[in-house]
Amino acid sequence: MKTMNSDTKNVGLKGTSKETTSTNAENCHTDSRFLTESQGKLNFIDLFAGCGGLSEGFYKEGFNALLHLEIDSAACKTLQTRMKHYGYSDEKIEKAVLCDDITRKEIIKEIDSRISDKVDLIIGGPPCQAFSTQGRAQDPNGMRNDPRNFLFENYLQILNHFKPKFFIFENVKGLLTAKPTGTKIFDSIISKMRVTYKVSSDPKTILLNSADYGVPQIRQRVILVGVRNDLPIEPEEIYSFITKTNSEKKSENLPPYVTVREAISDLPKIQAGEGADKLNFQESGSLSDYISKIRDDNFGFVYNHKARVHNEKDKERYRILSSHGNWQLKDLQTIRPDLINHDPKHFGNRYTVQEWDKPAKTICAHLYKDGNLFIHPDPDQARTFTVREAARVQSFPDDFYFEGSRTDQFKQVGNAVPPLMAQAFAKALKQAFKEVENV
Repeated sequence: MKTMNSDTKNVGLKGTSKETTSTNAENCHTDSRFLTESQGKLNFIDLFAGCGGLSEGFYKEGFNALLHLEIDSAACKTLQTRMKHYGYSDEKIEKAVLCDDITRKEIIKEIDSRISDKVDLIIGGPPCQAFSTQGRAQDPNGMRNDPRNFLFENYLQILNHFKPKFFIFENVKGLLTAKPTGTKIFDSIISKMRVTYKVSSDPKTILLNSADYGVPQIRQRVILVGVRNDLPIEPEEIYSFITKTNSEKKSENLPPYVTVREAISDLPKIQAGEGADKLNFQESGSLSDYISKIRDDNFGFVYNHKARVHNEKDKERYRILSSHGNWQLKDLQTIRPDLINHDPKHFGNRYTVQEWDKPAKTICAHLYKDGNLFIHPDPDQARTFTVREAARVQSFPDDFYFEGSRTDQFKQVGNAVPPLMAQAFAKALKQAFKEVENV
């Protein structure tokens, strides 16, 4: 039987990235199956690590983290907490989580001081807001003056310092068309990468959808897989190793896309303002196919499942919109014009209900502002998504705890690479390393 009792004890680590991490065993679910011994494992560095969504996929496939570089302090605490979950020692965590600015002049020297092992792989991707089509549309200058446009230079600087066999560079679809200086920045990125690495620039190859890899969300991302020029393997071969698990095409003979219903319908039902950062919660019966991928049978909690407080008008909007599935403001205007607070002609999708029987729309960091783009499909709950519901849609494991304020948590979830998608990359890279193991 499912249980839901509030337990507000913190489950994470409260140190900063400069402190030695510690935790109460009662409040930290450590996965003892993972060994801290790094001998024989493939070592990676994660740049622009965020909360570790991309890293999570590589942890799951047995890769060893040497360093996570991230500027946001709350995300750094989340990285620490997750490393503790995987059994890394306090000493290794203190070295591995570098909460710092990648543009700082001495950053490579600092990274070198923390790493003594060979770097096999570098993963990561610069913040995407400067390249996103939505961001460019909202900025009067089209994001041309945003300094984040050129953070890829810092990624390449570190990449060419360590020269690992492979790298993964992730970003939004808008990277393909962004022109902050009048010419396509994508062409510049590819050209500079090809000095040392082989990369594909074919959109049909490099543009991947997370829903194809078991994530209950439509999320298209540019994934650049780099192969050092001296290695006898081509990037296209590695892409062929990235195996789809789901499809919307019946002809591909794969299970259909995972839906919002499969992702969140089992979670404790809470009203606006209810929930907690830690709830006692036990699934009843056997886990569904999707939930079994992100939740252990013996895990008895749900983290970060606390709903926002909404005013009465918003709750009524959410209730009516979700009662009609995919209604928008123009539909609401026909029966409750008193609830219209934006022009439906210009802000038609200002309120969006996530539909039960489809994958979710792309989870974004905007969630931290109001959540109106992610209204829960259950009218009885009449609210927006919690952090845990957003994390479920992003395919984060249920035992993944997000540190910081709720605003921090939403940002971390929205900016992350979905872990199940990342795990597909990790499996492909494991195969690639086998192909060149004697080189």
